[in-house]
Amino acid sequence: MKQFREEGGSTLPLMVFYGLLSLVLVMLVVAATSLYLERKRLFTLADGAALVGAEAFDLDRVSLAGGGPRPVLETPDVAAAVRDYLASVPTGDLESLSVERAETPDGRSATVALSAYWRPPMLSMLVPEGFRIDVTAVARSIFS
Repeated sequence: MKQFREEGGSTLPLMVFYGLLSLVLVMLVVAATSLYLERKRLFTLADGAALVGAEAFDLDRVSLAGGGPRPVLETPDVAAAVRDYLASVPTGDLESLSVERAETPDGRSATVALSAYWRPPMLSMLVPEGFRIDVTAVARSIFS
């Protein structure tokens, strides 16, 4: 019987330790999920903006050389289309959303790079206060 009395109360520190460990893990999973979803939202927005930029050509600027009709894009048209698109769609709570790049490198595809600032939903010592996330999307218009 004496052995059982010496071990009394030893489960309380273990319960406290595992409770704190569980809380830390939950906070890290919530922060990682929030970052993943924020990046997905930003990439979806950039993908739509790239698609709009790839469609920013006039029909009289379609080239018929090279085996079929091909649209000819210009960087100012792509940038204006992306700017108009971002002004018309709901961006939600994306903080400090900015267009880093909206251009056509080859005259056939549109490249759009967006960035926003991410903040974790719960502040803790294990997760930074936030940082900038960047995404890039490329789209091309083709006639078939």
